[in-house]
Amino acid sequence: MALSNDELACVYAALILADDNVDIKGDKISAILKAANYEIEPYWPGLFAGALEGLKVTDLIKNVGSAPAAGAAAPAATTAAAGGAGKDAPKKEEKKEEKKEEKESDDEMGFGLFD
Repeated sequence: MALSNDELACVYAALILADDNVDIKGDKISAILKAANYEIEPYWPGLFAGALEGLKVTDLIKNVGSAPAAGAAAPAATTAAAGGAGKDAPKKEEKKEEKKEEKESDDEMGFGLFD
């Protein structure tokens, strides 16, 4: 998803305000863009200010790398599969037993595939 130049200009202006520990408001974003001689549609600054209202942009930037990855649960699954005492291990065994019981009951009733 590519951002337009107007969106990028608002992002940069918001980052400038956050770096100076100034509240991010639509009029302040507009003032920075006006000082940079960048003309923008009048709704963009207010839109960005509304989206960032109540958020600390500096905290968001600091925490970018601390979010858990999508594959973070994979080591727990491999531990359970390797014979560890994971929560999923008993469930898998139960499912296998249920399948065996179903197969035996079908054979006992004469519904076997090769009878």
